[in-house]
Amino acid sequence: MLPQNKFQEVIFTMFMAFVMVYAMICYNISLNVGGLKNFVFLAAFKEMIVMWPIAVVLELLFVGKLAQKLAFRFVTPGKDPIIMMILAISTMSVCLMCPLMSLTATILFKNAGTEIVAVWLQTTAMNFLVALCWQIFFAGPFVRNVFGFFVKKKNKHI
Repeated sequence: MLPQNKFQEVIFTMFMAFVMVYAMICYNISLNVGGLKNFVFLAAFKEMIVMWPIAVVLELLFVGKLAQKLAFRFVTPGKDPIIMMILAISTMSVCLMCPLMSLTATILFKNAGTEIVAVWLQTTAMNFLVALCWQIFFAGPFVRNVFGFFVKKKNKHI
């Protein structure tokens, strides 16, 4: 289920950003320490305090609308199957958010110094396929299903 109004859009965006940002922070910490370790799951919350609000703001103010605009170059609402719409928008969102969030992480957490461009490009390259697969195969379906469950449950009580 997808959001049907502005309030739902904000809730959906917050939930999706949480699932995406948490997973990507865990992934990046794991890269930095040589693999996934138990402490990573708690350590990620330290960065979440900063990265999650940034992702929500970027998505709501800039990325969401631009991702739709770009996706609608490839798919047509009402004509193409809904799954194609979802995949196109999700893909465009990752194409926009991955470089932006990688830049943010590079500036805030990587201590890149004079190598900021190189570190940002490497971070983006390391993150892109993981973010795309995580979005398409796990985060997207999970968030849409959980969101849809609560929206349907709320609508039954009205």
